[in-house]
Amino acid sequence: MKKTALFSALIIVLASCRNAEKYDATGIFEATTVTVSSETNGKLVSFDINEGDSLTAGKQVGLVDTTLLALQRKQLHSQQLSTEKSSPNIAAQAAALRSQIAHQQNECDRIARLLANGAATQKQSDDANAQLRTLRGQLEGLLSTLDKSRSSITESASALQYQREQVEEQMRKSQITAPITGTVLQKYAEQGEYATPGRPLFKMANLNDIYLRSYFTASQLAHIKIGQEVTVIADFGGDERYEYPGKIIWIAQESEFTPKSIQTQDTRANLVYAVKVAVENDGRLKLGQYGEVRL
Repeated sequence: MKKTALFSALIIVLASCRNAEKYDATGIFEATTVTVSSETNGKLVSFDINEGDSLTAGKQVGLVDTTLLALQRKQLHSQQLSTEKSSPNIAAQAAALRSQIAHQQNECDRIARLLANGAATQKQSDDANAQLRTLRGQLEGLLSTLDKSRSSITESASALQYQREQVEEQMRKSQITAPITGTVLQKYAEQGEYATPGRPLFKMANLNDIYLRSYFTASQLAHIKIGQEVTVIADFGGDERYEYPGKIIWIAQESEFTPKSIQTQDTRANLVYAVKVAVENDGRLKLGQYGEVRL
């Protein structure tokens, strides 16, 4: 009986050793998560998502109240139109003065011909030319004033346009959209609640492409490299274990103490290196689930 018990114990120990040799490291399945936060203040007038929903990138899932922003945009639009209409019509305002200049030029030419024939005096010619220079100076001053006025009005209209675009950008930010294609993991707010900038609304992740964060000892680093193909074994409990092809996509540059929940082949090692192994999810893998890596 003693020999039988000893033999059974030996078989169990050997089986445990063989099981231990089936993997080189263990870890937990994780995914890159994205937490979506509010970018504006206001009441959540709509927020129609639930945990577990599948979303596509860019899909609108909620809206922060934009009533005041919409009214502000209309006001700025009206102010912009009013400002643009106040811009002076330079051609129309200068037309009368240009007509006077043309008439005075004809007068100067007429007096010049009379002066050449001795029918006019030099003083008459000088006075006519002086009047022409005065009119031209008045036109130049008018054009300068009108041009400055138009530039000022244009700048004011542009400033109102920029303000309007800022309001429209705030309205765009009031639309809550999915930044990536993935699954909603957690929901932190409900419709009707008040949102503030930076307040988390929901968290999501792409569960199709996940990774196993595993830990290797320093002695194992010589046998792994980025891009290396490995085998990932997912443990579903009991005898349910499935193998997946994996690829090492990241190796930590610094070591860390072995997490309590992680097992390694060399249990004496206190320092390990984190390694991410990318795995394509077939729908069975879940975040937080344990897995093993075989080189």
